Amino acid sequence: MTKQEILKAFQFRHACKEFDPSKKVTKDDMDFILETARLSPSSFGFEPWHFIVVQDAELREKLKNGAWGATKKLETASHYVVCLTMKSHFLKHDSPYIKDFMKNVQHLSDDVIELRSKFYRELQQSDFDLSDDRKLFDWATKQSYIPLANMMTVAAMLGIDSCPIEGFKQAETDVVLQKDFGIDTTQYGASYMVAFGYRVNEPKVKTRRPTEEVVTWR
Repeated sequence: MTKQEILKAFQFRHACKEFDPSKKVTKDDMDFILETARLSPSSFGFEPWHFIVVQDAELREKLKNGAWGATKKLETASHYVVCLTMKSHFLKHDSPYIKDFMKNVQHLSDDVIELRSKFYRELQQSDFDLSDDRKLFDWATKQSYIPLANMMTVAAMLGIDSCPIEGFKQAETDVVLQKDFGIDTTQYGASYMVAFGYRVNEPKVKTRRPTEEVVTWR
């Protein structure tokens, strides 16, 4: 793929407000999009995310109550994804999840685990002051936005539209996630939602500030 083709995909991508419900993203394409999320980078490589692909119409309807920015998307999107981000239950430097992850997912040796654990503890306690549950969740949420960008970019390269969604009430959404999705909201929280499908209407011309206003070389 050439540079121009990549930039063309960035020009194509926009926050699609309404999708054509008669057009569906193929399973192969959606699996590919989700794979780019799975392969996305994260701090220390700890992958503090989980993605729920919500295809059930009744579950989408339940999400509507708290997701004021997603009504049309929930009704028309081919695929609708809720990103859950891990809370301190998983991400504290001394949690069983972190220890198990380094040993059984990253396959690190004991001495490397000891060294990385030291750096991770210092990051939380002093470097970034991740001293309470909310700060740690917000930090992990930053990591979760990396796969969001990757999913939307790759979708655009495939000619698939998307729309990132933060327009939802966290407290109400947590109730739905707990009651209807079986999610333990003491362990996970919703960071964002994202819809995929094919546009009904052509978007407005993309506007951005000029490069010299957003990039400084020193």
